[in-house]
Amino acid sequence: MRFLVLLTALLLPWQGLAQEYPGRPIKLLIPWAPGGSTDSLGRILSVKLSEQLGQTVIIENKPGATGTIGHAIVARAPADGYTLLFASNSTFSIASPVEVA
Repeated sequence: MRFLVLLTALLLPWQGLAQEYPGRPIKLLIPWAPGGSTDSLGRILSVKLSEQLGQTVIIENKPGATGTIGHAIVARAPADGYTLLFASNSTFSIASPVEVA
């Protein structure tokens, strides 16, 4: 009986392991208009990222307000690693912060 209790105690932590990442497509949000240099670099990165992770990477462009609209969308997204932001430092250094509720 003690052996069964010990075995159960040792095997229970395995039940709590999360599924492997990534288990579904990843969204790469680019806060600039399609066709620009940031968009081109983001698309090149998404191909390599898709190859490395073995999962589809979906590009979504959300231009406007010097990139802060895209930043706010990613900030509001669930913190699960499936929504990524491709940003440049100009957005962080020039644009005024957007309050995220």
